[in-house]
Amino acid sequence: MTASDSAHSDKNQISYRTAGVDIDAGNHLVEMIKPFAQRTLRPGALRGIGGFGSLFELPAHYRQPVLVSGTDGVGTKLKLAFQYARHATIGIDLVAMSVNDILVQGAEPLFFLDYFACGKLDVETAAQVIQGIAQGCEQAGCTLIGGETAEMPGMYPEGEYDLAGFAVGVVEKEQIIDGSTIQAGDVILGIASSGPHANGFSLIRKILDYHAAQPDTELDETWLIDALLAPTRIYVKSILTLLSQLPVKGLAHITGGGLLENIPRILSEQVMAHLDRSTWVRPPLFDWLQQHGNVADEEMLRVFNCGIGMIVVIAPEHAATAIDSLHTSNETVWQIGEIKQRQPETPAIVIA
Repeated sequence: MTASDSAHSDKNQISYRTAGVDIDAGNHLVEMIKPFAQRTLRPGALRGIGGFGSLFELPAHYRQPVLVSGTDGVGTKLKLAFQYARHATIGIDLVAMSVNDILVQGAEPLFFLDYFACGKLDVETAAQVIQGIAQGCEQAGCTLIGGETAEMPGMYPEGEYDLAGFAVGVVEKEQIIDGSTIQAGDVILGIASSGPHANGFSLIRKILDYHAAQPDTELDETWLIDALLAPTRIYVKSILTLLSQLPVKGLAHITGGGLLENIPRILSEQVMAHLDRSTWVRPPLFDWLQQHGNVADEEMLRVFNCGIGMIVVIAPEHAATAIDSLHTSNETVWQIGEIKQRQPETPAIVIA
């Protein structure tokens, strides 16, 4: 082979990088996020990120530990994050959607794994997202024990990515909360949300597009985009504190499906929930969405949390103490309804 043949051959060599995957960038990202993950370590985590699998030892004080798992994504809220280059808190949303779900069984979140997929890895953007995931894990008291970064050329538009997450928690078998003890006369408490959380954004984006809404539209001393992208509130520490103090009969995470779809999930056929919407403050964002989208009341209640991110069902004699506990944990909480006996052919929930 002549020197010119060799040069021509080298010039046309194909590598993983020329195919669109930068292994060095992926390795650099792993090194960047290790300090974020390190801050989330809790007892039971046997090693940090970087291995083939993640190891976690169950806490020794559980007599009959039951593992509770949940998985979720962030949905089309990501589209607004892309549009306005707001990546720093979207990882909190990711953690919140899973840990809040397993929390309602009474589970203490132990660890979390994430999946970040993109067409071309932008290390700076990915680091912002994963730092947000680590912040969410700190808020939930769980370890960011591992994850996966997938660079897949041609799968995603430039500048876009997808997220998924997986949380595992543990609860003592005899302390599982399943709503089976809920009875007529019990009190329903509603804990405030921080905004739409990560639900209903296909409808939200439709409303924004229809009105060509500007991100700096003022809403009660904040901008529209800030209200929309406020990270999902993580209720883990305040609810676990409450569970250590009082017998809670039921918990409902107000996620996709809003108030109308999620509260009935914890009720037997013998009881129904009666909510009084005048008892809590609906954030101005939801008023703006309903007005500008001409959205019917029932649609609002079955798509959005309308200001209530978590429901607590508790015996009436414990209601005042529960409210005090949640206030001490810096939650905004209202007594928003009660449990009633359900009559045949009546709905599981009425919001008047």
